[in-house]
This record gives sequence, structure tokens and C-alpha cells, in this order.
Amino acid sequence: MTTIAVLGNGRVGGNLATALTRAGHEVTAVDRAPGAAADAARTAQVVFNATPGAGSLDRLAALREDLRGKILVDVSNATTDGADGLPADLIYPGSSLAEQLQEALPDTHVVKTLNTMLFMVMTAPGKLATPPTAYLSGNDEQAKKTIAGLLGDLGWDPAWIEDLGDITTARATEAMILVVPHILRRNGFTPFAVSLAR
Repeated sequence: MTTIAVLGNGRVGGNLATALTRAGHEVTAVDRAPGAAADAARTAQVVFNATPGAGSLDRLAALREDLRGKILVDVSNATTDGADGLPADLIYPGSSLAEQLQEALPDTHVVKTLNTMLFMVMTAPGKLATPPTAYLSGNDEQAKKTIAGLLGDLGWDPAWIEDLGDITTARATEAMILVVPHILRRNGFTPFAVSLAR
């Protein structure tokens, strides 16, 4: 059992918290109440960032001491919204939210994953007709192995997990978000993932 804090209790965070609890982990889901994020991060082994990507850096940088030595799983994408509320452009072109987080939190092991799919696929990958891909980016190999294990608890087959390398590879998967609004406009919120086909 892993002690987990999920920061953000919207559709993404709520879905992850429910599934991780069902898998037998001790999970605390945190809203925006003052001090709640710090308290949860301080007692967790693994912290999931499911907060809106545009504000994630400031919010998490303020938790630097509470996140020291922890694994921070970043599932968010930092984008500006278009007129229809869907992602329009990257906030950190030539970089990524994950890289910015790692720079701001040098004593935390940032792992980027699950940001290339609709939220319902994160916890039910086997329901897609085609096996999806969960990409992993991070500087710490042991942290990535730990998170790959948690992905397994969420239903991810090891063959569906693609370790891309260090945290700089997150800029590639974060850029994949730019295809998502076009798919959503044509198909609505039908579950899908941006995946490798072999």
C-alpha cells in the first residue's frame, strides 16, 4: 500500500483518487482549502498533481519543503484556453510544465504521465478497443518504476507503458495536447488516448 495525495478534486483528480483507493492505497484527495495541500503532501509518499496546469507551478512551488524527497506525478497540461474553453496553445513552449516543476522542486522526483488521454482512460485503459500508451518522463529511474507499479494497479499492462527518458521528454507528450481539442470538436468526449501503434 502506498500513501498518496491527489491535489485537485475535479474530474481528473476525483477519478484518480477513487481508482487508487479501490486498488488498496491510502488516498487523500485535496481541494483548495488553505493548508490542506501542504498537510496532505507532508504525509504522502506519492503526490499526484491534478490541478489546472496554468496555475500548477505557483501552487506546487509553494509546497517545496512538503514535497522534499517525494514523488510528484504530474498529469496536467499547461495550456491557454481558446474561445470554446479547449486547449489552444502551450504555456511553456520549448519546455514543459513537468520541467518547470522539476526546476522549482529540485529535491522532488517529478514523473510525467497520463497526460495524453481523456481522464476516464487513466483508470480504465482496457476499455479502449486499441491498447493505449502511458508515457513516462522523469530523471529518477526508481521513481518511474514506482509509478509504473501504480499504473499497473490502475489497469495498465506493462507493455502499454513507454518510458521516454528524462524529464525533458515531457515536452513532447505535453505538446500532444494540441491535437486533443480538434478530436474533441469532431467526436465529443468519447474516450481516447494519443498512443503508439506497433
